[in-house]
Amino acid sequence: MNASAPRTGLVRHPVFQRHDTGRGHPERAARLAAIEDRLSSSGLMKELDVLEPDPAPVAWITRVHDESHVRRVERLCASGVRVLDAGDTVVSETSYEAALVAAGGAVQAVDRVMDGVWKNAFVACRPPGHHAERSEAMGFCLFNNVAVAAAHLRAVRGVERVAILDWDVHHGNGTQHAFESDPTVFYASLHQFPWYPGTGAADERGIGDGEGATLNCPMSAGSGDREWLRAIETQVMPSLERFDPGFVLISAGFDAHEQDPLSHTRVTTEGFRRMTEIVNELAAARCGGRVVSLLEGGYDLDALADSVEGHVAGLMR
Repeated sequence: MNASAPRTGLVRHPVFQRHDTGRGHPERAARLAAIEDRLSSSGLMKELDVLEPDPAPVAWITRVHDESHVRRVERLCASGVRVLDAGDTVVSETSYEAALVAAGGAVQAVDRVMDGVWKNAFVACRPPGHHAERSEAMGFCLFNNVAVAAAHLRAVRGVERVAILDWDVHHGNGTQHAFESDPTVFYASLHQFPWYPGTGAADERGIGDGEGATLNCPMSAGSGDREWLRAIETQVMPSLERFDPGFVLISAGFDAHEQDPLSHTRVTTEGFRRMTEIVNELAAARCGGRVVSLLEGGYDLDALADSVEGHVAGLMR
């Protein structure tokens, strides 16, 4: 590798593992331990440029969330409350700090890619983000990290068109709702349907000025690489080419994997690697290769480690 060439960045921070969701919860600290162990044992870690990010200022988060929501999450976590809003969103006293650092890491990653310090990046953060609504935590998510990054690219970095591709098996309701009226942010999602959280039907295409800037590709239970790759190649990529983004963000959930306990789809590790390659090819052609991927779901530890290894290797190529 050319030592002077920008490398793929990895965002990690020990506070992410101190977000304590309790015994038996699928979104647990062991997920990140499995990822980091695999990146180290595979030799990829030494090829990555690693960043421990600073927490996001509240002003970054309130571009997509009500300030009252941010302050409520802060207060409730500090008080020792264990569950926020929807009953699946378990928190601990450290969860607010972890959520600030996750959002901060997303923004700092896109800034490094924009500045040419990194060629692209993977943000290995928790809590995840794509279910978080403007004023509600849900689906294990407190703040919507990918939406915070997209809003920063638009408001601060002046990127005219930002694309978000979400391949988590659960539809990113929070991300869709954040931008469904905004024609400058294209949101495309592949997800099992019907499934949690119940949104993401094919006829949800955006509203008002944003109509047509949302693309949902509902996938059936039992669907696997063939169906998911066909949807990306025949629906997502042509739409993204027409949109012509200046930056691509990926909500990289790996819970569509055939081994995952929270889905009924059959995507393989090789399928995720190929999806990564397809996105990289589009980004190279359209926006100078500017891609930042953020961890969402993925709950079987071996499948998650396998998939992230292939995904990061794909980003590095």
